[in-house]
Amino acid sequence: MITVSDLELRVGARVLMSGASFQVADGDKVGLVGRNGAGKTTLTKLLAGEGGDPTAGTIQRRGTVGYLPQDPRSGDPAMAARDRILSARELDRVYATLRTAEIEMGSDDDTVRDRAMKRYARADAELHAGGGYAAASEAATIAASLGLPDRVLDQELGTLSGGQRRRIELARILFLGADTLLLDEPTNHLDADSIVWLRSFLQSYKGGVVIISHDVLLLEDVVTKVLHLDANRAEVDVYNMGWNRYLQQRETDERRRRRERQNAERKASALLAQADKMRAKATKAVAAQNMARRAERMLAGVEGERSVDKVARIDFPTPAAAGKTPLMAEGLSKSYGSLEIFTDVDLAIDRGSRVVVLGLNGAGKTTLLRILGGIDQPDTGAVVPGHGLKVGYYAQEHETLDLGRTVLENMQASAPSLTDTQARSVLGAFLFSGDDAHKPTAVLSGGEKTRLALATLIVSAANVLLLDEPTNNLDPASREEVLAAIRSYQGAIVLVTHDEGAVEALQPDRVLLLPDGDEDLWSADYSELVSLA
Repeated sequence: MITVSDLELRVGARVLMSGASFQVADGDKVGLVGRNGAGKTTLTKLLAGEGGDPTAGTIQRRGTVGYLPQDPRSGDPAMAARDRILSARELDRVYATLRTAEIEMGSDDDTVRDRAMKRYARADAELHAGGGYAAASEAATIAASLGLPDRVLDQELGTLSGGQRRRIELARILFLGADTLLLDEPTNHLDADSIVWLRSFLQSYKGGVVIISHDVLLLEDVVTKVLHLDANRAEVDVYNMGWNRYLQQRETDERRRRRERQNAERKASALLAQADKMRAKATKAVAAQNMARRAERMLAGVEGERSVDKVARIDFPTPAAAGKTPLMAEGLSKSYGSLEIFTDVDLAIDRGSRVVVLGLNGAGKTTLLRILGGIDQPDTGAVVPGHGLKVGYYAQEHETLDLGRTVLENMQASAPSLTDTQARSVLGAFLFSGDDAHKPTAVLSGGEKTRLALATLIVSAANVLLLDEPTNNLDPASREEVLAAIRSYQGAIVLVTHDEGAVEALQPDRVLLLPDGDEDLWSADYSELVSLA
């Protein structure tokens, strides 16, 4: 259980929330919602005990807490994926101790053998306390339900794709069996079957759950309580109801506020008009003043309509002039150790062409984009730049952003020719105004990092955009802006996405299927593969 009392949270001079009080009890399924940048991720870190201390107020935790951050990059790259999941209950260490003790129990040295037997007995007791030998099977079942087969669990974390790493972290948190789960965008990188399984898992979870998600179906099926972070009022509104009732209640509240405000304004206007008439007579000046104050109190006593959340205006750049085929790839292959990702991939990106890359998680989609963008090198083959090539690369894990720099410094690094005023103007359009330009990039939420990464594309004059899951972490309004930008962009786009709406906006002319590297003309028959890929 988590209990929050009179919480105040500031980032620099900005107040994210004030006077927030709520509780997450056993069985509560809480949807934490609000626009990008409202403070959802910051609040979740605080609830997990990883975000420092609040400006004021208290957070009390009872029992264990499992936290899935939006961009998890945890674990030793040399660690086996299976051990990473088991480490949630420290069973990776227990299994390692058992294996070592078993070997030493065969020693001819009585002292070594006796010590090994005692270590084995202690480790065996720890194993049973953590769920016994069935725990490894439980972990594997959760992993398989999230699209991670045994062969992936035997690989080192460093050999896995970004999507597979995130699934491993999600499996680890679910395997933990914590009293309260805090999940920040848990469906990112999940295919359709895994999302269906996760919904069912969370519905039946006996502990408390707090979810940040833009997956409406997940919210509809799971949420029993809603916390709305109102960025305009710096307040947290608590709705003890499911998602659909919450949406209806919000609309009802808005209509009520509008009516009350209109009535108050009408009455106040009449009072002020009467006060103006009375001021002409000296004997009624005091009465007129009292009447004006009454009108002011009347207006102050009603809530105004909620301000409409601002949305970043996104227009991809006017592409620089280029030759007929600005980018080609010939005979690309990539392996990690003995694990072959893809082989012999050929691709020609013509001026203005639109290509979607499909394949299961781990098929190499992100790896291919990183190679095309010059971030990674292929094992064989080559990327051949054509005349006038200018690449703009959007990375799903925001690797193109320097977390050690501020927002403004990242913008200036991506476009050195921009003046300070020009850079700030672009950032302002992406809702980074005033002191926000000096925020460290490392503290940005996933949605804010997405906006900053997109802002760096705007000033790039790129004629080939490599977009890796560009709609992840975005609220619905911001997502629509990105989709509109994709529709209207005149340059070439190579897109990796699970978002069917993004593919529809792209209107691809070709599809590249990985890991085989087969290329085909796009047809509606491929649409059903998008959410499964």
